[in-house]
Amino acid sequence: MVGGERFDGGPRSAIVVGAGIVGLSTAWFLQERGVDVIVVDRAGVGTGASWGNAGWIAPALTMPLNSPKVLRYALRSLRDRSAPLHIPVTADSALWLFLMQFAANCRPSTWNRAVRANVPLNQECIEAFDVLLGNGVDTPVTETPITALFRSTRDAENMMRDLRALETAGQPLFVTGLSGEALRDQVPLASKVITAAININGQRYVDPGRFVTALGEAVVKRGSTMLTRDVRGVISSGNAATVLLDNDESLTADAAVIATGAWLSRLTDRRLRVPVGSGRGYSFTVPVDRPIPGPIYLPDVRVACTPYRGELRVAGTMEFRDPYEPVMAERVGAIVASASPLLDGVRWAERRDIWVGPRPITPDGLPLIGEMSRNVYVAGGHGMWGLAHGPVTGRLLTEQITTGKQPEALRPFDPLRRAVA
Repeated sequence: MVGGERFDGGPRSAIVVGAGIVGLSTAWFLQERGVDVIVVDRAGVGTGASWGNAGWIAPALTMPLNSPKVLRYALRSLRDRSAPLHIPVTADSALWLFLMQFAANCRPSTWNRAVRANVPLNQECIEAFDVLLGNGVDTPVTETPITALFRSTRDAENMMRDLRALETAGQPLFVTGLSGEALRDQVPLASKVITAAININGQRYVDPGRFVTALGEAVVKRGSTMLTRDVRGVISSGNAATVLLDNDESLTADAAVIATGAWLSRLTDRRLRVPVGSGRGYSFTVPVDRPIPGPIYLPDVRVACTPYRGELRVAGTMEFRDPYEPVMAERVGAIVASASPLLDGVRWAERRDIWVGPRPITPDGLPLIGEMSRNVYVAGGHGMWGLAHGPVTGRLLTEQITTGKQPEALRPFDPLRRAVA
């Protein structure tokens, strides 16, 4: 057995369902507490939203989605198929119910509550990454500002208001304004229409696929079994938890964790009142004429760009569709159409490695982290910030599982709360 000393009365074994950043982080920290872990995933390590995202570890940008501003934007976008936020006209009743719950949560009070709830995760998220990096997860992490670009100073001021709301809630921030030659030096790809920029300092980025792969390898090296199987259900069974597999097989352990991202609601059997929707994001890689020193954020079109193996990974859009649906080419085209006027020296026509992944979205902007039923826990619904908050989620949930005490930081994320407060 690899890991630290086991707590008296704590679980000796656990099954983690889901091999994305959240599930693997939970498995790693459980191992650190001396728990034997089996990880089960239907398709293997990092095949969901963990793989092709922008790779940002950006606590200063973890703004909840359920803001009045987003709701107004969504209503304006309903008839625009090229808008960054897309809801298909064929949406089923479950999606419309989710969207109505989301709209009911787009109030300043609920948005501010989500902002305040995120602060403890933000404060510890980089430290949690450092624990993994210092103990066998072998992958590079780059510390750098994330530079937000704007057509006008007015647009920059609008974003600064959102950042100040985070600061008021307790999130430390260090931002600097850029213009003129300093802007061009920082972002050589900025087009002539860009007149202002903000450096959000002290952030990080990784190659997310490489990081999740390294984390999975570390979990296996520390003694975990990794199974590629479909899971039909997870149930409490006396003093244990049972995971029901395909072909009528099952696994039993002292505890089980459901960390299946956008598929989380499919395994909770309506035991949770907060649904998890699928907000699909797209990314692709393009060559550039001039390298950039760090990530670029285009807030007006909701596009994130990250240096990636000498090229540029471009990520964006929020598309509410079933996780299993294929890539929609028009969504990729919409990203190109919206971002290309803002960046020069990007060879958009040579894009490749087109990817779509389902972000797990909750209607109130808060993830679900904690005990769902006896010995069965859930961890998911982080929206666009699963990569940043995955390791700290795993560490805090492990504390709850092994000690039986809910950390104060997890109280706002109680999975048994109501969808609309």
